[in-house]
Formats: sequence, structure tokens, C-alpha cells
Amino acid sequence: MVTLKLTPDEADLLCFILESYLTDLRDEIRDTDNRDFRADLKLREAFLRKLLQQLTTEAEGVS
Repeated sequence: MVTLKLTPDEADLLCFILESYLTDLRDEIRDTDNRDFRADLKLREAFLRKLLQQLTTEAEGVS
């Protein structure tokens, strides 16, 4: 397991970056015709959503 220590400001910035990327990723998934590529993008989306949830949950526990 990898542990990443972030300040609250760094965690907020990382959440912002992930949310921005997820918006772009949803557009890419919608516009992709290749099924295999779309499936890979959806796996990436699921991973990023899980990571974002963990960051949010951890940040709430710290405040």
C-alpha cells in the first residue's frame, strides 16, 4: 500500500484536479466509438471516483 501525505490545501487541489479530469473523461467516454477503449476509460473513471471519495472522506475526518 502506498501512503500519500498531503496538506489540506494540497488535498483540495488534488480533488479539484481529479474532478476536472473526470469531467473531461466523461466527455471522452461519451464520444468514443471503440468498445474496448470505452471499457478502459470506464475502469479509469471508476478508479478516479474511488480515489476522489477516499480523499474526500479522509479530508472530512481530519477537519
